[in-house]
Amino acid sequence: MKRVKLQILLLLVLSILLPLKGVGGAASAQELEARVTINYSQIETTRTEVFDALQTKLTDFLNNHKWTEIPFRENEKIQCNFNITVNTYKQDENTFECTLLMNSSRPVYGSNYNTVAYAVNDENFTFVFNEFDQLEYQENQIDNNLVALLAYYAYMIIGMDLDTMAPMGGTDCFHIAEDVATAGESLGFPGWKPFGDIGNRFGLLNDYMDGSMEGMREFNYIYHRKGLDRMAEAPDSARATIADALDMLREANRAKSMTKVAQLFTEYKRDELVSIFAKKGTTEEKEKAYEVLFAIDASQSNTWEKIKK
Repeated sequence: MKRVKLQILLLLVLSILLPLKGVGGAASAQELEARVTINYSQIETTRTEVFDALQTKLTDFLNNHKWTEIPFRENEKIQCNFNITVNTYKQDENTFECTLLMNSSRPVYGSNYNTVAYAVNDENFTFVFNEFDQLEYQENQIDNNLVALLAYYAYMIIGMDLDTMAPMGGTDCFHIAEDVATAGESLGFPGWKPFGDIGNRFGLLNDYMDGSMEGMREFNYIYHRKGLDRMAEAPDSARATIADALDMLREANRAKSMTKVAQLFTEYKRDELVSIFAKKGTTEEKEKAYEVLFAIDASQSNTWEKIKK
């Protein structure tokens, strides 16, 4: 599926927002720089070649496929980690039941700090794989659940990264991720059902793309581009901008109270949020940050209390 007009727009935006870090690297590169690790310590087997092959082929598949028409330079590749724990491996069926811990990050301008742009804990990362399998992605013909899983997360990673760079910047990628999720549902593996767990792949994406969550997406952009990216040059102003924008996060959470989207954001941004406000900023900013974050995830009250100090 081609969405050329939006990708051209994103190209223009990114040419402004992503400054060159050197004169080289003008050629277009793939979008991802993924590191894949396979933990199979729970599996009792002497045949470990399949796990080594899995790690190699997943790494190659994620990093060597060109997922969009947006040109990325080498120094602009999105850093991401796929940590896969194999819980069950049925050798006679080539079936893997795994847990995926995935996170992606992007640099904060004017600093040596990388901030998490997206993170998930997928407990239904289940697929069939033989060490001699070749992984190929064809957008309109997905018949392999491992390919569907990787393509889905590739587009989510790129989409979330673009959302931090431009307002609603990742929309095109999220639509493709929706198409992948629809194809994945037909394959009969867990984690894809549109009316299943609201925290599954389809549920989280569907909630994030819901019209009532546009404030959440706008907040995501403001938090990163007008907040974090300005911390080095104007920390007080950047902090005030984030504090003001918390209203958008709060309203998005209220508008769709059953969603886990806002809570997921606070989970992978927890320490960062505390560091922004703890021992810094005005009393009003601290109180507001605490109030909003506590309302979204009261289970982390001890963490949010640090903001008041």
